[in-house]
Amino acid sequence: MLTIKPHQLLFSFTLFMGILIAISSSSWFILWMGLELNLLSFIPILTSSSNRYSAESALKYFLIQALGSASLLAACPMSLIFPHLSVFIIFTALLLKLGAAPLHFWFPPVMQGISWIQSLVLMTIQKITPIAMMSTLISNFSTSIIMFSSIISSLVGALGGLNQTLTRKIISYSSINHMAWLLAAIMFNERMWLIYFLCYTLISASVVSILHSNQIFHFNQLLTMNLFSKPLKLSLFLSLLSLGGLPPFLGFLPKMMIIQEFLFSQTSIIWLTILLFSALLTLFFYLRISLSSFILASPKTKTSFLLNSPHTFLILPFLNLSPLFYPLILFFMY
Repeated sequence: MLTIKPHQLLFSFTLFMGILIAISSSSWFILWMGLELNLLSFIPILTSSSNRYSAESALKYFLIQALGSASLLAACPMSLIFPHLSVFIIFTALLLKLGAAPLHFWFPPVMQGISWIQSLVLMTIQKITPIAMMSTLISNFSTSIIMFSSIISSLVGALGGLNQTLTRKIISYSSINHMAWLLAAIMFNERMWLIYFLCYTLISASVVSILHSNQIFHFNQLLTMNLFSKPLKLSLFLSLLSLGGLPPFLGFLPKMMIIQEFLFSQTSIIWLTILLFSALLTLFFYLRISLSSFILASPKTKTSFLLNSPHTFLILPFLNLSPLFYPLILFFMY
């Protein structure tokens, strides 16, 4: 059962305050203050975990984020003299904070050393401020930076997750792959990346909630997961397939919208092809996990992973299957 301590509640409040200050600021200094408040609030949350590797992950995260904040602060006055170099440094610092490739080297190790709830915050909430900054600062010069990072992120996220057996690293590489689609959505408009980010957050929360409740950290634990709760197991694999973008699940809808924007705006077809290829690879290792877990499960290999209230997670398949009901909603509306 998840217990929230008073200091975690306080630092969670200041974490959200840092995000609000950063995205609503009109000056570089206030924006930097919001980023630092967000960083200094997340570090105590990371170290509050009972995991012995949490301190190491918190130190890695602090050093990387401090490097990104220092680069961002140094690039702001440089914009008066070298505007193009300043834009390049700013976007590089934001990509470093996001954990997007080719600056992704810190993201999977940090994810591996923290708990599932902290991983969810790192994958979703901590990415709001850098993405919002990139969407407001985008220009003709920065589009090539975003395109390059999106292509590399899609390939790294897809290929990096193929040979992983640790679930947190699989989810982290999947997050890097989703970052490629988010960067592509930034190129079009704010509404597009907001829709994609909201759908990604909901699906990630549905996956993490089940993995956290059963304390699943390895691929072998999925094979022997709670054989007496088949609806729970089905809800997990529906959520995983939705995270991979398999139609008709919820994760396919924002990707379809981005594909339509690519075709309507006649943006680089090569970029779109690479994104689709990487999405197929991520879907492949999610299908491998799902099929292996269903086929290889037997009563001889069952373990004692029991959930306190399995019925609370039965709503998760309906969340990922919600696109099936959209035509009915439109039918009754019109």
